[in-house]
Amino acid sequence: MSQARALMLWLLLAAVPGCTVGPDYRRPGMAVPQQWAHADQPGLSTEVAAALQWWHTLQDPMLDALIERAIYTNLDLRIAAARVREARALRGVAAADQFPTVTVSGAYARNRLSENVTTTPKSIAPEYDLFQSGFDASWELDLFGRVRRTVEAASADLAATEDNRRDVLVTLLAEVARNYVDVRGFQRRLDITRDNIQTQQQTVELTTVRFAAGLSNEVDVAQARANLATTESQVPVLTSSLTQAMHRLSVLLGKPPGALLDELAPVQPIPLGPESVPIGLPSDLLRRRPDVRRAEQELAAATARIGVATADLFPRFSLLGTLDLRSNDIGSLFSAGSRAWAFGPRFFWPVFDAGRIRANIEVQTARQEAAFTLYEQAVLVALEEVENALVAFAQERLHYRSLAEAVAANRHAVALSTELYTRGLGDFLSVLESQRSLFGSEDQLVQSERAVVANLISVYKALGGGWEGWTPSEQAAPRTVAAEGLFEKSSTGGISGVHSGDERQSIPHQHH
Repeated sequence: MSQARALMLWLLLAAVPGCTVGPDYRRPGMAVPQQWAHADQPGLSTEVAAALQWWHTLQDPMLDALIERAIYTNLDLRIAAARVREARALRGVAAADQFPTVTVSGAYARNRLSENVTTTPKSIAPEYDLFQSGFDASWELDLFGRVRRTVEAASADLAATEDNRRDVLVTLLAEVARNYVDVRGFQRRLDITRDNIQTQQQTVELTTVRFAAGLSNEVDVAQARANLATTESQVPVLTSSLTQAMHRLSVLLGKPPGALLDELAPVQPIPLGPESVPIGLPSDLLRRRPDVRRAEQELAAATARIGVATADLFPRFSLLGTLDLRSNDIGSLFSAGSRAWAFGPRFFWPVFDAGRIRANIEVQTARQEAAFTLYEQAVLVALEEVENALVAFAQERLHYRSLAEAVAANRHAVALSTELYTRGLGDFLSVLESQRSLFGSEDQLVQSERAVVANLISVYKALGGGWEGWTPSEQAAPRTVAAEGLFEKSSTGGISGVHSGDERQSIPHQHH
């Protein structure tokens, strides 16, 4: 009867959840501005940021196709997806400690006793068989929350790796778009350079004819040729930069560097962005930026590990049970006479450890403080990146407009100076200077046009756009084994871990 009462007592203790030591995680209160400091810049609006699939605002079908292909083939994204699977498996390892562990064993041995040992009874045969089978069971009663805190930390680690994958995705989208804009920008600059070369070749022919007719001197011919050679020298430089941008795009898509050369060779204009960009409020940034979300989950994991370390100050209680079957004859192994069993509780409590446990608590507390500081830093860096991107985008638009006016004026100046020189009413230096100014302003205009789009991409990246609500089309997914499992499909057809919902763990009240 006493044994039954003890058994019932331990089963009752197993059913009691116990307390959870250590601090509970609470989302840190981080003060952010109510409005962006540069929201009043031209081309910006404070409407809700439309950062979902922002690349469609550039209205370039080839860019859309490249980005969708990169989603499935980029190697950095595959690495990030593998780390998510690793973190998910590690959480499963931690969660398994919440349940009993049962092991089954079996063995057979042929034994022979020594004839020279006098203590061996004469009645025992010198040689015999021994068959063994049974199972062992153990279950730690998580009375102080050590296992629960471990699972909590593993869950936060999993959420952090998912946000890290989203951060890789946001960076990938921006890099593909930037390099694509670079390709189109270099192509446009090459076109302008070749157009100027053609114009300057005509100027060389004009000065040569005038020199042969005695209407000008040889200096004009030499200056015209020097100006032409200077412009021609830009072609190899621009060609090299264009090819490198194509190579970078190919690698971003997980392909050899030269894989996209033919596909990107046809000249296309630089993509055009929208007239106005909605940027939302700074408070939205804490939910949208994957790197900020990742830093918060790392803080939650560090907080939970303080509880894991604190639980070592308290005893660990376990229930143990064994059932053995032993027999010299396999035929009677499963009979009642072969059974041997044991059941009972066990506790483990380190009474003296020279301060190791408390030192470990200090270690985890310091790591939590560092994680909190990293979270604060991530928020400030995110705010800074957005403000810088807003200023750069708005000011580059103004810069582009001024350069457009300069190009128009320089074209008019080239036409006038060339006409006056042809009539003998002007000197060649005016023609030379106006041609140089026109080439320089046209080249700067293209660079500014590229910079406007690149800065727009930086705005979207700084806002953390691109990962929310992304549902790729089935046609973009390559039919290869390597691509399978990169994203887990949810029941709604979206990508698991890539949606707009806030997936942070709930924050319970602190309990002891």
